[in-house]
Amino acid sequence: MTAPLLRDKVVLISGGTQGLGAGVARRAAAEGAAGIAITGRNAETGQRVAAEISAGGVETRFIQTDLADVEQARQSVLGTIAAFGHVDCTVNAAGLTTRGTMLDTTPELFDAHIAVNLKSPFFVMAETIKHLRSRGVPGSILNVISIAELGGQPYLAPYVAAKAGLAGATRNAAHAHRWDKIRINGLDIGWTATDGEAETQRKFHGAGADWLEKANASVPMGKLGQVDEIAEFIVFLLSDRSGVVTGSVIDWDQNVNGGSD
Repeated sequence: MTAPLLRDKVVLISGGTQGLGAGVARRAAAEGAAGIAITGRNAETGQRVAAEISAGGVETRFIQTDLADVEQARQSVLGTIAAFGHVDCTVNAAGLTTRGTMLDTTPELFDAHIAVNLKSPFFVMAETIKHLRSRGVPGSILNVISIAELGGQPYLAPYVAAKAGLAGATRNAAHAHRWDKIRINGLDIGWTATDGEAETQRKFHGAGADWLEKANASVPMGKLGQVDEIAEFIVFLLSDRSGVVTGSVIDWDQNVNGGSD
């Protein structure tokens, strides 16, 4: 029988209270994690998800965190260490997806995207790396980025700028800390079916109740990206089973970048 992928590992998941982040938390629990910390802004949601996973047998703590504040982001790592004694794996899964083009993005909107989508993940990585180095142990970090970092739609200008920065930071950190045996990878996810995406489609694109049915019909595989499938792959990348892989930013999408019809 194959051993659970994250057996005895403590995992921190930034943005782990909903959507893909919550999916990763549930998958980490299923793969034998020793403890899980999830972060988010909404205490009610966070406590509910933490209680649900804990009830399944894996202790899960909610750490209330607003990633617009980089100090709160840093403290989420320290809070995980305080709760479980250490951290082995970190996932930056949170993201801000508010819209803005190159011409109508305000400095305030730009700064908000940089804070949530780049600055806080950068410093969550940094605190995790400091901790792993202080222990002299290997570890792994996975940054959820976006296929949009390769160009994206015109209405995602500040989002694309921040996510492209995170892709670069992922590669830089992986190179800098490869001799520490800290593996750092990124996942450029495409259009994914989450509750957050449903809200985004309604708020910014006037979508109706049938938005998901229409979206599924518009893509080659007949379905958007699925949270459980992506979460399973993220846990694999966190685990020792992914071997020596580091510095990779992997496309998870069904439209091929650079392809043309």
